[in-house]
Amino acid sequence: MASISDSETTNHGNIWDLDQNLDQPMDEEASRLKNMYREKKFSSILLLRLAFQSLGVVFGDLGTSPLYVFYNVFPHGVDDDEDIIGALSLIIYTLTLIPLMKYVFVVLRANDNGQGGTFALYSLLCRHAKVSTIPNQHKTDEELTTYSRQTYEENSLAAKVKRWLEGRAYKKNCLLILVLIGTCTAIGDGILTPAISVLSASGGIRVQNQKMSTDVVVVVAVIILIGLFSMQHYGTDKVGWLFAPIVLLWFILIGTIGALNIHKYNSSVLKAYNPVYIYRYFQRGKSKSWTSLGGIMLSITGTEALFADLCHFPVLAIQIAFTLVVFPCLLLAYTGQAAYIICNKDHVVDAFYRSIPDAIYWPVFIIATLAAIVASQATISATYSIIKQAHALGCFPRVSVVHTSKKFLGQIYIPDINWVLMILCIAVTAGFKNQSQIGNAYGTAVVIVMLVTTFLMVPIMLLVWKSHWILVVTFIVLSLMVELPYFTACINKVDQGGWVPLVVAIAFFIIMYVWHFCTVKRYEFEMHSKVSMAWILGLGPSLGLVRVPGIGFVYTELASGVPLIFSHFVTNLPAIHSVVVFVCVKYLPVYTVPVEERFIMKRIGPKNFHMFRCVARYGYKDIHKKDDDFEKMLLDRLLIFVRLESMMDDYSDSEDFTMMEDKTERSSNALLLTGKAGSNTMCSTGDLSYSSQDSIVPAKSPLRGNSLTRYSTQTFGDELEFLNRCKDAGVVHILGNTIVHARPDSGIIKKVAVNYVYAFLRKACRENSVIFNVPHESLLNVGQIYYI
Repeated sequence: MASISDSETTNHGNIWDLDQNLDQPMDEEASRLKNMYREKKFSSILLLRLAFQSLGVVFGDLGTSPLYVFYNVFPHGVDDDEDIIGALSLIIYTLTLIPLMKYVFVVLRANDNGQGGTFALYSLLCRHAKVSTIPNQHKTDEELTTYSRQTYEENSLAAKVKRWLEGRAYKKNCLLILVLIGTCTAIGDGILTPAISVLSASGGIRVQNQKMSTDVVVVVAVIILIGLFSMQHYGTDKVGWLFAPIVLLWFILIGTIGALNIHKYNSSVLKAYNPVYIYRYFQRGKSKSWTSLGGIMLSITGTEALFADLCHFPVLAIQIAFTLVVFPCLLLAYTGQAAYIICNKDHVVDAFYRSIPDAIYWPVFIIATLAAIVASQATISATYSIIKQAHALGCFPRVSVVHTSKKFLGQIYIPDINWVLMILCIAVTAGFKNQSQIGNAYGTAVVIVMLVTTFLMVPIMLLVWKSHWILVVTFIVLSLMVELPYFTACINKVDQGGWVPLVVAIAFFIIMYVWHFCTVKRYEFEMHSKVSMAWILGLGPSLGLVRVPGIGFVYTELASGVPLIFSHFVTNLPAIHSVVVFVCVKYLPVYTVPVEERFIMKRIGPKNFHMFRCVARYGYKDIHKKDDDFEKMLLDRLLIFVRLESMMDDYSDSEDFTMMEDKTERSSNALLLTGKAGSNTMCSTGDLSYSSQDSIVPAKSPLRGNSLTRYSTQTFGDELEFLNRCKDAGVVHILGNTIVHARPDSGIIKKVAVNYVYAFLRKACRENSVIFNVPHESLLNVGQIYYI
């Protein structure tokens, strides 16, 4: 058996050398493109302009929090001035520690080429450690321009953490579960943000008319929400230029009103900037103060969206906008409201609107409503982005993704998710009817996402940043000291509305985990069932069938090896196309794959077999747009490959496969010596397929000696003409229409998950042919049943 191992290693080396030489032109192009993906240097004027634009995209949710915070802190009213001072002090230092210190100056640096959020952190980890649960990556993927990663010294702490994470499969699964929890809770945030923001803003119409029913406010809020979700298919590109001025005007208004209220009502509230009042607040009423933390938590809602909506703004622009505009204006707004409440304790329910001077009341109401819509829009867009990332990493069913902007890659619209969000958002708004219960639900969602980000930042700091362990411990201790008390306070309100995000998160978690589990099992099944190249080559150039004019694209999950679907096709149909191309479309843990580096093409078998493999690689932000002609891109890449191959005389196929023939002889003899020769042995060994190469060396290969078909000596021009004739004859896309069942000996939970939940999701999701824009008349489905 040692001979087999040696043969495998040698074969790997030669095929690998061939691949590297075939990729040389692409490497030169990739090195030229690298400068496009480095962080650009911005001038001071451009940086200020980007900081201004970021207000409308990033800070809308955080900026509308003053609409509802104090009501949720004191839902039953307030009697003592010291309670107001203590709550204000908590708000001040919570804003300082979490949004300012943790997110703006630490977490934002953990972006993935400008992309933030839970999946961006997971993608960074997947590149720096082998923690992805779908093993479809290859070493050539690491040579991508956008595939940045660190190297570690063998005995360093980072290397030890890397080995620990890669050690067992359950650690990878735990990491994935943590990511899915954060992702699913963030989707719940996308439901609750529009509900509480729009409902709070709409409540302003009732302040000037106390006799108005609460139902009228709810109806107004529902109408605004329906209009908001109905306009999503237009995208934000057409109205996005309005967002930044609206939010900037909003911050100026709340900051100015807050400063006026401090001067007019009670300037003694400024003593809340002394943190000792936090201690006195808890000492005075322990249980009541602890319960109010759920309301204070709402002052930092939108902080996670600040990271998730990072988009293409440089980190420095976000830092400038937050420190110079957002942070001081929020402090003035909360301090001014506290000053007003001290003098008007019975107005705590709608303190924001009542503290507005009468002369500017209605203009502020209009700006507040518009700011709430902007905040909701940012969260909805972030939800679309999360779903797209989840699908790309194999954690969500295929859904229709509409690209709404020709300028910006990240602006997308997902119709199915949009209507689900709208229905759930209206149900929450109409069902609860008040800010208090929605606020309890909102706080629970926000704090869970923050905890997930905190835990994910630990391996990021160790593996990506190579931070000293003392800094890592300091970060996690300070973060948890603030977030865990808020978490316990929010969990205590589960029965008062906090159950909503948990139910939504559990529902989406089941969908995501079941889809991912079955995707992984399908991939493993195809890996173990792939066909030996020896069997393919043994059929001869005709593959034992009639080769009809045309090109057949056979789609498969495998990036190497011949899929089982092909043998199923060959054994059940009498003919096959003159040119066969195995197409693997896979997503990598990178933001985007440059178009010039997207396709990898290689030949399978001798030239007169006319078989090729094409791997199309995408990042989690890349989109299959309707105007993309995927078929044309494949055909163009095939012709380019043939041209490149003709220029590589030193790596001609005849030379390479002559070497393979000799190695086949040696491997066969080695297996014969072990007493495992014969046709039965070849079947029982599964035809010995290696994932690192396409040419497989089996026991007692049917291709021995002179029986190996000699390769055609056709010139490059002849083959190019042949390919063009086949192209003109027609192109057919062959997709596997697989039905997945749990094995009969599986447990009841697995059977329900696979046979019912996954089967339902497969029927409800879009077909691959639609995703790749394959013409219906060129589509051929091959049915199979997989037992996993």
